[in-house]
Amino acid sequence: MYFNCHSWFSFKYGTLSIENLFEEAKRCGVRKLILTDINNTSGYIELMRMIKERSAEYKLVVALGIEFRKDNKLLYVAIAKNNAGFEELNAFLSYHNNEDIPLSGRAPDFANAMVIYPWQYWRNRDPLELRPFEFLGVRHTELNFLKVLPTAGGMSKLVAWHPVTFKGKTGHNIHRLLRAVALNTLLSKLPPHEQADISEEMLPLAELKDKFKDFPELVAHAEQLVDECSIQFTLGTDKNRRTFTGSLGADLALLRTKAWEGFCRRYNPDDEVMLERFERELNIIFGRKFVSYYLIANEIIQYAKSKNYPYVGRGSGANSMIAYCLEITNVDPMELDLYFERFLNPDRTSPPDFDMDFSWKDRDDITRFIFERFGTRHTALLGTHTTYQNRSVIRELGKVFGLPKSEIDALVSYPQQLKNKDHITRLIFKYAEKIHSMPANLSIHAGGILITEEPIYAYSATDLPPKGYPVVHFEMHNAEDMGIYKFDVLSQRGLGHIQEAVQIVRRNRGVEEDSNRFRDFKKDPAIKELLMKGKTMGCFYVESPAMRSLLGKLECNDYITLVAASSIIRPGVARSGMMRTYIERHHRVKNQQSYEVIHPVMDELMKETYGVMVYQEDVIKVAHHFAGLTLSEADILRRGMSGKFRSRAEFQRVEERFFENCRKKGYPEEISARVWYEIESFSGYSFSKGHSASYAVESYQSLFLKAHYPLEFMVAVINNFGGFYHTEFYFHEARMAGATIQAPCVNVSENLTHIRGTDIYIGFIHIKSLPQKLANIIPSERENHGSFKSLDDFVRRIPVHLEPLRILIRMGAFRFTGKSKQQLMWEAMLYFGEKKSATYSHDLFNAEPSNIPLPVLLREQFEDAFDELELIGFPLCDPFDLLEGEDRGDAVASDLMNRLGKRVVIYGYLITIKYTSTKNRELMYFGTFYDRKGEVFDTVHFPQTSKKHPFRGRGFYQIKGKVVEDFGVPSVEVGYMEKMPMVRRDVRRDVL
Repeated sequence: MYFNCHSWFSFKYGTLSIENLFEEAKRCGVRKLILTDINNTSGYIELMRMIKERSAEYKLVVALGIEFRKDNKLLYVAIAKNNAGFEELNAFLSYHNNEDIPLSGRAPDFANAMVIYPWQYWRNRDPLELRPFEFLGVRHTELNFLKVLPTAGGMSKLVAWHPVTFKGKTGHNIHRLLRAVALNTLLSKLPPHEQADISEEMLPLAELKDKFKDFPELVAHAEQLVDECSIQFTLGTDKNRRTFTGSLGADLALLRTKAWEGFCRRYNPDDEVMLERFERELNIIFGRKFVSYYLIANEIIQYAKSKNYPYVGRGSGANSMIAYCLEITNVDPMELDLYFERFLNPDRTSPPDFDMDFSWKDRDDITRFIFERFGTRHTALLGTHTTYQNRSVIRELGKVFGLPKSEIDALVSYPQQLKNKDHITRLIFKYAEKIHSMPANLSIHAGGILITEEPIYAYSATDLPPKGYPVVHFEMHNAEDMGIYKFDVLSQRGLGHIQEAVQIVRRNRGVEEDSNRFRDFKKDPAIKELLMKGKTMGCFYVESPAMRSLLGKLECNDYITLVAASSIIRPGVARSGMMRTYIERHHRVKNQQSYEVIHPVMDELMKETYGVMVYQEDVIKVAHHFAGLTLSEADILRRGMSGKFRSRAEFQRVEERFFENCRKKGYPEEISARVWYEIESFSGYSFSKGHSASYAVESYQSLFLKAHYPLEFMVAVINNFGGFYHTEFYFHEARMAGATIQAPCVNVSENLTHIRGTDIYIGFIHIKSLPQKLANIIPSERENHGSFKSLDDFVRRIPVHLEPLRILIRMGAFRFTGKSKQQLMWEAMLYFGEKKSATYSHDLFNAEPSNIPLPVLLREQFEDAFDELELIGFPLCDPFDLLEGEDRGDAVASDLMNRLGKRVVIYGYLITIKYTSTKNRELMYFGTFYDRKGEVFDTVHFPQTSKKHPFRGRGFYQIKGKVVEDFGVPSVEVGYMEKMPMVRRDVRRDVL
């Protein structure tokens, strides 16, 4: 009877999680239901997995359909008779989504689906007009109307209809709140027709049938509809493109040929150890039917190489020798002793995936190639679901309850203090907790692309987001459960700045550099120096304050240590204390001292990392060799690092088996518990070793360019945006490396920042409020018709309005004229007069107007700096010139190691803040500043100090505290901090 069940994937409508829906079916004795989310197919895979996993507990059968709505008006519910019907419904919804065609009130001629319309919409029409697959759904609340209205012999078309949307009064309240959020209206103004009837909850079958006791034929019809529908999917079986060439044999031959060619380039073909690994990998790849997966990844990489696109193959795929031979990855798994079984093993039940990174400038073209090469009927982007989080749900509920913005802001900022303020706030926090983590809408996975053997509609409907490619409704765990594996095609800024830096070096220095000489980079003393001192700002993955500090603590000067650092910096390893253990043991080994381990087996398994679990494959090694789990069970643990997967019953079973095996092996309970704690601490945050190694290779490329071409490198970092720090600090790094930072100039600057010798000209793109079109026209006009001779020449040749012209003048973009900004402002005002814009042309004789006599115009010393602060966000002078007063403290960054344990007063210009919390969930900070000499230093702000002396935005701070060190890296433990004022705009004084 239940052919219209909603889950919370009926976004901003349904409130039942998939588990809640299963539990409701169990509570009510429902043995079969049809999941019909609103214009959505997100939830069915999770429901099928749960039904399979809990089959011993309760037998439930599911069929599938879609509830079609237009602007929240219910049109009809369509239910699939079989898999062909499900594909039909998915294709139909996808067509309307992708072509942006509104749904009509009448369903098309479905061949394998049945359609139920709301009876109330047909009350004045004859049911006999309905086609054989169409029916009318009657709710029990409508039965009284049915008794008095004629049915014209159409009773055979009527079915008992009872939608399921929520559970109980609380569920109905949540539903109403979600509807108000969806409509952006006050809860008190939510129209009745925009919300579900309060009766839309699951009832025991006997109770539901009793409501239709006067019309038993409607119940029979509904039961018949449900009985006629079924769906057949075997979860976990391969549903990907089976072959690359059309033949499994030809695929294997092609893979072997291409891989062997690469093997001969990369290795000694007579090395028996290498040959054994080569053959073993090929056999596993063939046995697990992943040959086409490798060939498709190779095809993508070959296309990128044909276009000279830089790329990085990473993830667990970097553990594969075959991937290395195909040049999908650039990490030698034999050199690093990478564990292939992390990527693929005979017992592995989950599919592998390659992460293929491309420059942010190239990724869209790679995506286009994949869709064109493999066809849109079989290719789609992987979906994900954005969920309601603490701050966002409080904000949304505050609006629907009618609170003013100021009160909502206060609730978001101080939830603990205000959650019991009054009845309304108590309601907000009560329901915020219930709505938290519910899916809010469909989104796109960061880079996942699916390529299936059957049309993608066999598994999902698709939406067409702004990216322009269809996206499936399910997410990565669902895809994995179904047996569809993804290709991760990702974009990053690091590759962009490496590629651009090489081009800038060529233009500025006339040097043709090769940024792929990784083997040479590993020996480069200049790179070792940067790593050991943590001078890595701007370098891919190693520039954050935490990473710079870690590199200094490790005195990192080699590739292997950098690979480990790239993984132990992740939150799971760091929080568990394993990062500190690793550093301590690293120094003990360096000093030829011994260290204690949890168990000798742990040290044996992870000798390179001193018995500390650092990489994802360490979990597999420990689970398999220490605890005696099978590789399949070990992989379940590895996947269990994802919080979502950890809740599954199979993970719980493996956890029990882990401890059971440890007891059988005679390990003390405290040893087993500690090892399990270390496994748990990974919590989805650790990297595979191959992934870390791939990142480290890219870090070395960045480090090489920074070490030898620091100015060109920083320009590339600035132009690719997206770095860890604000753009200002990359300009600062360039200045510290010897550059002169020049304000934009209409006769020199481009849209992006560029360099001439050691002069770096800020690009027009950084000027706030300057139209992008104007920023593009200026260099184009200059290239076509020569430099601008004056302001008058500029306004005659460039279609510019007065306000953008004033912005350019204030930025000093006409300083080549030798005139002051005040003079230029007068000229601009006189030229435009009362007009909003100038007429422009290329005068034949380009005559200059005669100079107009102007009074002497004074300009204060710091006005340029304040103009720069307003227009580009930072001054081009030394910021400390703008600090009021003469006091600059008694210490600078370079003094700190000489003043350990002593109290200092140091002035800092704020770079960045990291917010974190203690074990007691108290807020604390780590600050990064630079001092009056431009050198960086770090601060620690414990909870008590953080409360008394909080950060108050960007600018200068006087910091008083004790100098401490950790493994040779100093920082200031703050006891007092005060934000210091800048000079006033109209004040003149000598520059310090």
